[in-house]
Amino acid sequence: MNSAQHTMTTCVVDLVAARAAETPHAVAVAEGYRQLTYGELDARANQLAHLLRDRGVGPNVLVGLCMRRSQEFVIAALAITKAGGAYLPLDPESPANRLQMLLSDSRTQLVLTHSSSVGQVPGGDWQTIILDPANTATARYPRTAPDVKSDLENLAYVIYTSGSTGRPKGVEVTHSNLTNLVNWHLKAFSVTRDDRATQQASPGFDAAVWEVWPYLAAGASVYLVDERVRTTPEALRDWMAAHGITISFLPTAIAEHMLELQWPRESKLRFLLTGADTLRRRPPAGLPFTFVNNYGPTECTVVSTAGIVSPGDSYGELPAIGKPIDNVQAFVVDEHLQPVPAGTAGELLIGGANVARGYLHLPELTAQKFIANPFGKDPKARLYRTGDLVRYLPSGEIAFLGRIDDQVKIRGYRIEPQEVAVAINRHGAVETSAVIARKDGSNEKRLVAYVVAKHNAELNAATLRQELAENLLDYMIPTTFVRLERLPVSPNGKLDRTALPVPGPENTLKEGAYEAPQSELQERLAGIVATLLGVERVGIDDNFFNMGGHSLLGAQMIARISDAFGVELSLLSVFDDPTVRGMSAEIERLFMEKLENMSEEEAQRLLAAQDGN
Repeated sequence: MNSAQHTMTTCVVDLVAARAAETPHAVAVAEGYRQLTYGELDARANQLAHLLRDRGVGPNVLVGLCMRRSQEFVIAALAITKAGGAYLPLDPESPANRLQMLLSDSRTQLVLTHSSSVGQVPGGDWQTIILDPANTATARYPRTAPDVKSDLENLAYVIYTSGSTGRPKGVEVTHSNLTNLVNWHLKAFSVTRDDRATQQASPGFDAAVWEVWPYLAAGASVYLVDERVRTTPEALRDWMAAHGITISFLPTAIAEHMLELQWPRESKLRFLLTGADTLRRRPPAGLPFTFVNNYGPTECTVVSTAGIVSPGDSYGELPAIGKPIDNVQAFVVDEHLQPVPAGTAGELLIGGANVARGYLHLPELTAQKFIANPFGKDPKARLYRTGDLVRYLPSGEIAFLGRIDDQVKIRGYRIEPQEVAVAINRHGAVETSAVIARKDGSNEKRLVAYVVAKHNAELNAATLRQELAENLLDYMIPTTFVRLERLPVSPNGKLDRTALPVPGPENTLKEGAYEAPQSELQERLAGIVATLLGVERVGIDDNFFNMGGHSLLGAQMIARISDAFGVELSLLSVFDDPTVRGMSAEIERLFMEKLENMSEEEAQRLLAAQDGN
């Protein structure tokens, strides 16, 4: 039996156990030089599962999992499912207040963390188990599986998404949902135990689910992408080629950059998968892999539709989001939930095996968004209202047109602007606020906050960001804050988003005290950063990321720095100190190091070239 063969009645956890029995010495998860075999993965997960059973974990019991991307995360997630429970991924880089809220809201009683992340877990009404590299917590437990019967209707995991009420909401995904995703994936991409797949998404992002379980169910190898190359397209391409990666999922923004690269002949990549944001370009002809666009809300288990994107120009209609995957249905309806003709725009409703159970502890919102399916014969079947505006194309594929509500996506992350506005309104000097997404001069979509201050209150962007960082994830913090005397409203009294002004020097809140560059190098560097971010000026201590920069813009900045100064700044060093002061010091260090390794004649030429610039 081929390892990719499977049945709809088998839970993923059982498929992984079967692969471990068949090929115990095969690599399951590779992390740098560390290789975890299927036999060791299964045994260590079994030991931890026994410990969890002793702590009361069983069917539908939620266990927090506060770990970074790692082999240990995969072991712990598998162990929780082996114990019959469901895992709640928590990013240890999240603000402590947010972690506290998620743990309290989910009513989690137990949290697993790694010794390197234990300081990130807030205190509360839950027990924390620290897993160390020596496995001392689980050493006394058997390496065989506990006697737990898998049930497709039990919870597999819960992932939180942004909420319009100002609080995130947890999506309950069952083993049945997950199994359908895995079964489709194995079939659609002909996955075998010889495949090598990448894992680069944060555990709290549902793409991580898709990057792990289908491949472990097939007996393939999952390679954790090196943090230093994860967001730099050229380095990522070379890393993938060096490790023989055959299938990879990348967020839309990075995938679009990967399409522009020259690929080496030795590349073994068969499929490049993308999703999470609107795809705006097609692949050029001649790439050695198939490019696939995917779409799906967290409420529908990662992927609902998928389609191969054929080569061609990007000047016509944007690439489609494909057709529904196996056992999933897609309906396009009007405001009365009646089907619209093909080619007519309407809201996308998703039904079938991937539709999640609902929202954790939110029955009213669940009833509002997960509705009875009027188009089928099963009285228990439900449809998820995506809030996305789409239309069917003559090919049978679906074209994504935008949102029918206020929800936005920034670099693939789903954000409810109202959640951000609620957080801003908590600031003592803020009367009210509104948050929208706007495109800047480089066509990048960024969050802009419009803020009305209380009478005579002083506000600056730096203090607002600092307070928001205590409660929101970094991608939810607005790039720009605009001060208004009042928010514009329509005749019916609602916020008039079309009347919100374009940010400019005259209305944008300042970052704080401006300190000018202190050297020629810093002036040139500040000019590069200002041009890239589309701002008037950049102070010596202004934070690149706080001003709207992100990893892809960081890669562009590094390229311009290389052209200007002849040194290769690393993205890691930019993350360490994303200010003109910090980056200029690193440029000087690299430049001096480069001079020391040159002959006197080469050094003179380099110095002369710099003087010329």
